[in-house]
Amino acid sequence: MKIGIFAPSYKRPEKSITQTVYPDVKIVVAESEAAEYLKNGNEIIVCPDDQQGNVCRVRNWILRENEDLDCVAILDDDCKGMYRWQEQERFKLSPEEFYEFVEASTIMAYDMRVKMWGVNCLVDKGAYREHTPFSFVQYIGAPFTAHCKTDLFFDEELPLKEDYDLTLQHLQKYGRVLRFNAYHYDVKQAQQTGGCASYRNAEREREQFDLLRKKWGDKIIGYDKSTKRKFDFNPILRSPIKGV
Repeated sequence: MKIGIFAPSYKRPEKSITQTVYPDVKIVVAESEAAEYLKNGNEIIVCPDDQQGNVCRVRNWILRENEDLDCVAILDDDCKGMYRWQEQERFKLSPEEFYEFVEASTIMAYDMRVKMWGVNCLVDKGAYREHTPFSFVQYIGAPFTAHCKTDLFFDEELPLKEDYDLTLQHLQKYGRVLRFNAYHYDVKQAQQTGGCASYRNAEREREQFDLLRKKWGDKIIGYDKSTKRKFDFNPILRSPIKGV
């Protein structure tokens, strides 16, 4: 199996910690920012400046530039680690364990004819489905996605809701994704400067939510009415396919 793990990064060289945690992850940065990242000790892959500024565009660039690989895994650049739940305890994967997990999961995805796999998007133990180790119709979050010779790409018009959209694209075309519920990432989504935060605000979030809902319909993309917030920007994704 030929597998590559990549972490796109934008305007935050000092905060790109993923490579420190998992040294074999390749940091992908714009040409104009390369010197700053090198100064901070990052090992980088340089992409054209016109591919940055939109996280979907740079992820798609990574996928297209690595079509020869059996699996292209894309991880956020601020990942503190990948974790698993085992017998009610949380364990952080070592670099060796992480790479073995990616390889074994990719093999399973190929055996199941799945084009995209991922992990649980929630950190808390309550989200771990002990009696449902795998999900096939559940949302896979963009902080970690793995793509197996895919012909589906992130919608560049939805850079803040791209993971919901890509999950639905795969369900529509292939009838399944593969999510490992015992595993999860720990990242700082929308909590620091650079990356998506460069263009993320309440108005843009609402606009993106509405575009996603218009694309897939209100029977599939719904509002979270249980939240105490005035408006929750995280959609409720109702899979059009029955299953776990």
